Amino acid sequence: MKIQIRLAKEKDYTQIEAIMKQIHALHVQWRPDIYKAVDAVLSRELFLEHLERSEILAAEESGEVVGMAIYVTRRIAGGPQVERKVLFVDSIGVKEGHRGRGIGRLLFDELRQIYQEGGYDGLELQVNAKNLAARRIYASYGFTEKSINLELLP
Repeated sequence: MKIQIRLAKEKDYTQIEAIMKQIHALHVQWRPDIYKAVDAVLSRELFLEHLERSEILAAEESGEVVGMAIYVTRRIAGGPQVERKVLFVDSIGVKEGHRGRGIGRLLFDELRQIYQEGGYDGLELQVNAKNLAARRIYASYGFTEKSINLELLP
């Protein structure tokens, strides 16, 4: 089957929200002290806002959304920081049962193309420290650690 990467459409909301819930369930499993089960991970309102700005990609196979990526443009300026335009990957995920087939790489390749063609100064994302598989994938793309968040638990 051929995977098509395209901009998401309003009709994709339910399928994209289902993938977001799968991703969120992993976060709840890894860090129940921070994340909790919710009815909607990505509200329809926020989905539509991203849609208006063309910030959601869908990976489609035979009419089914099997992967998604949400990204935003961050403009950093002021104070001691150099002015920068950064493409920030907010969320990227592949539907259970479709993982390990290269769909995430196809989504990421499209994000890299947007980054390269959009005149961005950087491509950034955050990853849960316990998500070792994702960290390996990002390292294979050449990502390096920019900062490390530390915490002191009670």
